[in-house]
Amino acid sequence: MAPAQEQDMDKAALDECQDLLGYRFNDVAMLAKALTHSSVASTRLESNERLEFLGDAVLGLVVCGELFAAHDDLLEGEMTKIKSLVVSREVCAEITEESGLGDFLLLGKGMAGGGGLPRSVAAAAFEAVIGAVYCDGGFEPARQYILGMVRPKIEDAVADEHKRNYKSMLQQVAQRRWGATPEYQLLDEKGPDHSKCFEIAVFVGSKCFPSAWGMNKKEAEQSAARRALVAMDLVDDDEEDEPADE
Repeated sequence: MAPAQEQDMDKAALDECQDLLGYRFNDVAMLAKALTHSSVASTRLESNERLEFLGDAVLGLVVCGELFAAHDDLLEGEMTKIKSLVVSREVCAEITEESGLGDFLLLGKGMAGGGGLPRSVAAAAFEAVIGAVYCDGGFEPARQYILGMVRPKIEDAVADEHKRNYKSMLQQVAQRRWGATPEYQLLDEKGPDHSKCFEIAVFVGSKCFPSAWGMNKKEAEQSAARRALVAMDLVDDDEEDEPADE
């Protein structure tokens, strides 16, 4: 992390930052504002806080659009979980640190001590820069910048969601192999009303796979989907991953 500075960022630093972003500003003062933390701004209106607010909204829209367009096998609940992860403070802070953006921030003395840049400050910087690109060049440059940074995060999150969610994985396989959607059928239920167990089997077209029991219907459906994937040799029978809820 570069030492904190209390003077305006010089042209050379702004040029270097633009090279890092892959975007040239029409109004470079917009970038300077995005990099100015409230600890050094003359007023909070002169800091990056308003741009952070805007950038957060643009980031969410772009991530939702990418998930919708590139992953038509994902259900709404799955997209919601992935989007929440990708736009989280933790991931935004990682992007700032991994990309080197944090080196260009104007911070007050002591803001970046031995423990490094605070996660909230790092995350806000990424969102503020998004807001600045959006204000300066419009939606498309902002979208391109965002996807250049977050697409690997999206793909990692999607892969993890598919790995944990056997129903989603089975749906993808069934549509690819047979052009069909899995159907889950309740076969039996046992136990008192407050502690029932459910037996469910999954059908894909005319194919029926081994049934499975669960403490609720969602758990039974996940287990049945897993058994179907085991039958197709797509999941190891001794795999210990816990399935995710829908």
